Amino acid sequence: MGGQPISEAILNQWSAHHLAPLWLSPTAHRPPPGPQASHLWQWAKTRPLLELSFSETSPEIVERRVLQYMSPYARSAVDEYTVGTLLCCVQCLLPGEVARPHRHAMGAIRLVLEGSGARTVVDGKACAMEYGDLILTPAWCWHEHRHDGDAPVLWLDALDVPLHSYFGTVEFERPPIEKMPETVPDTAFEGATFLPLEIPACTSHSPVFRYPYHAAAKAVAAAPPARDGSRTIRYANPLTGGPAQPFLDCLLMQLERGRPTSARRSNCSAACVVLSGKGRSQIGEQTIEWSEKDFFTIPAGNYASHEAADDDALIFTLSDRDVLRRLGLLREETMAEGAE
Repeated sequence: MGGQPISEAILNQWSAHHLAPLWLSPTAHRPPPGPQASHLWQWAKTRPLLELSFSETSPEIVERRVLQYMSPYARSAVDEYTVGTLLCCVQCLLPGEVARPHRHAMGAIRLVLEGSGARTVVDGKACAMEYGDLILTPAWCWHEHRHDGDAPVLWLDALDVPLHSYFGTVEFERPPIEKMPETVPDTAFEGATFLPLEIPACTSHSPVFRYPYHAAAKAVAAAPPARDGSRTIRYANPLTGGPAQPFLDCLLMQLERGRPTSARRSNCSAACVVLSGKGRSQIGEQTIEWSEKDFFTIPAGNYASHEAADDDALIFTLSDRDVLRRLGLLREETMAEGAE
């Protein structure tokens, strides 16, 4: 009774009936573990390893030629995640290759890292792929990739696979395509304060699939600065003003040289790609040095601050903030000045 250990016989009886004593749980009624550490994948080291995949397989053999950014905390090969509910990868397409059409329950984004001449076709709408462009492939949208250029094209793939794996909602479909959904040209949404009246009855995702880098860079340069000098924009669904891709919140942040951003933390997890510039980030107890195309994570619970070194820098950030916001669980805070 009380603090006496439970007999092995009783524990075995409970276990055989799939029962477990809560008071012996390693997690119940205990403080949560501290946040995971950030991880940095330097492009200079990643790029040669990606090239090894060029000769190992092709989209004709496998569905996609993709290498996953796997969390150092992943417990096994089937524990597929990069950070939080995000799975991030790099996809490679060589000249003349076609990655055949398919669709799935998971939403995805593509951020072009290298090359030109490729295009992603989403629900029949062709989206050119140039450096820094963001391409959406919302849940259940048909999509394929084609490359008519003369050099490899590589891009960041990011999906909400871990979220769907947890809920048991992972679904995947190949052709035949019975009927391609109706779409609206992206040019119909180029006027920032105007919306076309004749839009297909679909508000579950953005009607815009391609967000050009040159337009995003121009928009963030014109955005009002925060107190720390940084400027940030959200890639938005023009019909709702909310995140362009449900569950995958995309931001572009411009850092002013030599001015560190205020340290902020959240219970959402984020992944970052450096689109231009060099600098450093303080993430929890770690300081990481980054340059163009480097990829790093900000696991939930870490204070994070960023600083451009030689010149202004642009960082693309992807997070599962929208998931926690929809569930009413989102918590965010900024460290008080002078606090450590």
